[in-house]
Amino acid sequence: MVGLTRFADLPKSLSKIRLIFRFLPLRVLFQDLANTQETVVEETNKNQAVVLALYEALNTRDVRTVHKILAAELEWWFHGPTTHQFLMPLLTGASSDDSFRFEFDPLSITTFGSTVIVEGCDHSRSISWVHAWTVTDGIITQVREYLNTSLTVTRLGNSGQSPPSDYNPSSTAEITSVHCPSVWESSFSNRVGKSVPGLVLAI
Repeated sequence: MVGLTRFADLPKSLSKIRLIFRFLPLRVLFQDLANTQETVVEETNKNQAVVLALYEALNTRDVRTVHKILAAELEWWFHGPTTHQFLMPLLTGASSDDSFRFEFDPLSITTFGSTVIVEGCDHSRSISWVHAWTVTDGIITQVREYLNTSLTVTRLGNSGQSPPSDYNPSSTAEITSVHCPSVWESSFSNRVGKSVPGLVLAI
């Protein structure tokens, strides 16, 4: 009878074992997901810190720090009036402290992976600006500069991607294809007191 009792109890024990193993992968999955989210947040913070450090170095004319943050061969794109190419003289060191005093003071910053988008506005000069920086392993490798331009950022091939919490869509975003959902739109371009062209940046 003792042997039969143990044999009868065996399926219950196996059920408990199966139950434990059934829930174990789910717990591991949640842990992996949490680790992934922490990694993404950490990378976002690092990329933003790199870009903000660059602005600080530019505004204080710290050439040595600028050279440490920028790649040796920086890819630069510009859209806006040719008389408003303020960033490149600072990046190359072509401007002196006395002759060039335009300062970039970031008013908003948003990150999508390796792309860090920074926006600002100089009301006294009626100039709005957007910089889209690409950060790779702590080094800035590309910048897209938009002066007095309304910019809409879209994400290619990922319609399930949620927009950032500070996203505020408008008519420009509404005309974007459903296959390239808008994830960000400039907010200071309409404060310069004049009409500006609009562009779409796909990332």
